[in-house]
Amino acid sequence: MNELVPATDPSEPGRIHRFLAREVEAAGATGVVLGLSGGIDSALTARLARDALGPERVLGLLLPDRRYPVALREETVGYARDLGIRSEVIEIAPIEDRVGAALGSGVDRIDQGNIKARIRMLLLYARARPLGRLVLGTGNRSELRLGYFTKHGDGGCDLQPLGHLYKTQVRGLATRLGLPAAIQERAPTAGLWDGQTDEAELGLPYSVLDPILVGLDRGLEVEEIARRTGRPPDEVRTVAARVEKHRHKRLLPPVPA
Repeated sequence: MNELVPATDPSEPGRIHRFLAREVEAAGATGVVLGLSGGIDSALTARLARDALGPERVLGLLLPDRRYPVALREETVGYARDLGIRSEVIEIAPIEDRVGAALGSGVDRIDQGNIKARIRMLLLYARARPLGRLVLGTGNRSELRLGYFTKHGDGGCDLQPLGHLYKTQVRGLATRLGLPAAIQERAPTAGLWDGQTDEAELGLPYSVLDPILVGLDRGLEVEEIARRTGRPPDEVRTVAARVEKHRHKRLLPPVPA
């Protein structure tokens, strides 16, 4: 891990447990609902929620499309079972078909991916409200800073338990808590289309992105970040530009002053 990215503090699980317990109680909620994808972020979020609230107060929804692998489905349902939390599987393909039919031609791959994410958000809230529960997001700080999420999709949630941790820190915490190796080793992906991976879309691995993001968050100059990370200044500027470009995703919609 680069010197700029602090190692995950041993007290971090307790901090997140207290956050979840406090926020659920403050909202008068009965528990939480979250999406399970088979990835490290959702698996870690589920584990932390289970430990903080108890398994009976956590519901995981697996929301597969047609491309979702059968083996991964079985693994993810098994992981929820091992945690002791209740899980449900809801196929989103029929909803996708109806949306596609309504929109007609001209929906490109990016739009289709955003539609999937927003369908999943809709289903999470549809399950959460009748149960009096909050929806947990599973995004990390790296994704949030880079705008690597769908607005009103996977960005639509009530709480972001991992939102303060960079992706490399998430990996460190998953290792500390002993999450299954298959989950830890799987390439990060939103599963929005065949072969899609986070790092391919972002253009750089998280091991490179995170130190740059930390430097930007600390207010360091581009040249200083480049020196301390060993990356070209233009690469640092590109990451900084992406952070600024997607600033709107992290804010409430502007209103007239």
